[in-house]
Amino acid sequence: MYDFEMRVSLNFTKSLAEVLAKHTGLAQNELEIAIETPPDSKLGHFAFPCFGLAKEMKKSPTAISAELAEKIESERPGWLAQAVSTGAYVNFFLNRTAFAGNVLFDVLEAGEGYGADGEGLGQAVIVEYSSPNIAKHFHVGHLGTTIIGKVIDNVYRFLGYDVTSINHLGDWGTQFGKLITAYKKWGSREEIEQTEIAGLVKLYVKFHEEADKDASLNDEARAWVVKMQDGDKESLEIWQWFCELSMKEFNRIYDRLDIVFDSIRGESFYNGQMEAVAEMLEKKGLLKESEGAKIVDLEEWNMPPSLILRSDGGTLYTTRDIAAAIYRYETYEFNKCLYVTGNEQSLHFAQWMKVVELMGYPWAKNIEHIPYGMYLFESGKMSTRRGDVIKVEDLLNEAAAKTLAIINEKNPALENKERVAEQIGVGALKFGKLYNSRIKDTVFDWDRMLNFEGETGPYVQYTHARACSVLRKSLSDDSNMDFAALGLALISGATFDSSLLADDEAFDVLRILHDFPAKVLDCAEKYEPFIIARHVVALAQAYNTFYTKHQILVDDEPTRRARLALTAGVRQVIKTGLGLLGISAPVVM
Repeated sequence: MYDFEMRVSLNFTKSLAEVLAKHTGLAQNELEIAIETPPDSKLGHFAFPCFGLAKEMKKSPTAISAELAEKIESERPGWLAQAVSTGAYVNFFLNRTAFAGNVLFDVLEAGEGYGADGEGLGQAVIVEYSSPNIAKHFHVGHLGTTIIGKVIDNVYRFLGYDVTSINHLGDWGTQFGKLITAYKKWGSREEIEQTEIAGLVKLYVKFHEEADKDASLNDEARAWVVKMQDGDKESLEIWQWFCELSMKEFNRIYDRLDIVFDSIRGESFYNGQMEAVAEMLEKKGLLKESEGAKIVDLEEWNMPPSLILRSDGGTLYTTRDIAAAIYRYETYEFNKCLYVTGNEQSLHFAQWMKVVELMGYPWAKNIEHIPYGMYLFESGKMSTRRGDVIKVEDLLNEAAAKTLAIINEKNPALENKERVAEQIGVGALKFGKLYNSRIKDTVFDWDRMLNFEGETGPYVQYTHARACSVLRKSLSDDSNMDFAALGLALISGATFDSSLLADDEAFDVLRILHDFPAKVLDCAEKYEPFIIARHVVALAQAYNTFYTKHQILVDDEPTRRARLALTAGVRQVIKTGLGLLGISAPVVM
């Protein structure tokens, strides 16, 4: 039976650090960082290297290891099975019965909150992501920022931070002068209302085709831009209409991606703040004139100059980003302000962030650019001017359609199969980007993404559905199935015996469950969603190995209860992990 006297903290690493602190005199937080996981569990479940103690203790690391292991063995707590000196390391073996009981109690008692340690309470975080351009399709170039940004948003909220998610729309600039010119010459309101962004893109492409033949069109476009800047009623009404049409497509996509922003503002919101930025830079002696334009010289930091004002006095992205950062700090007093954009924008962000620092703002150090790699397709690079972008809406439709075809082949009687196909298809699209380091380019491959047996979203979702199926079958009546309540009932019963989960397969699952909170923190610290993505894949693989080797719904009640409790823990952590990745966890597939 489970011995409650062997209950330890949520994290065995912390408990081990407490033991080591007692015998070494070192700070517990330093010891936690030093504790390692051996490459082979046969060597131990945890290991502590003694090299760092040699200078202070004036002994060899091997001698220190032997002495430390002996001390720990003499006062070894019940949850620790053995402390062994191996060369310069002290290797620790856990009491598997205690470990199983502790982990499952932690997971099933915390439920959806397992891994949410509240470390962010009282700290404000801004996460800017997605940021599509008005009057242009939401294309695959915006998919990476939207998917990765949402994970960072989710993880920080999960950890207790006060998060504000911001969608910074590209809704201002010379392209709107071109678009208004094209609309006035060749467009009709009725046609644009019917075609929405597709009609606007068609006009934009036509403008560039015609401007190549008639350069005076560029002069007309510039004139419309000036009108917009001067507050001309007609130009602003047309521009506002373009924005409203664009948001229809954007909102359809956000609904399918299950994304809601706290703040949606375009670049135009900061128009009234441009002059103040330029004046402040001038006052601080940072502005220099260069060929009629105003710049901030960044040669000292090995960067090209940052262009603040064009020669005609017009502002640029840099000016707007500086104004936006100032506004956000004054509004939210953030502890972190994160910008999730493509790797190709790294220089731009490095430049304006350095300018903000030079302006003397102490919070400049809390601004970070989170870059990511591109999606790669056989068709090569995209061009909005040519109109040959890959639309995200088309990708979502294709993902759902391909998944539905697989379901019709493998499980045609599945209820609500169109909805499940959407969950799996969209999840596969997201997981394909999240499985590797965000900085890596992603090669788009439908066969790999939609594989139900590989290291993919569908594989993890299927494992979750399998765990749900096992839990449903354990009850005679599952009409009101509450998986969380069932998990608690399983570990609360008098016949719950964690010693029945001491086999290698169960222990592998339990170790991965135990490590989940640390992986969430690691993801938050490094802004790397793949840490969670790969962890839930590892959990799914370990559980499926356990499932294959050990029958769960056996007649022996204690064994059945223990294995069901393990299954309930797996279901919970996979669901939480997928949720942090912004992916649905279907209960039936």
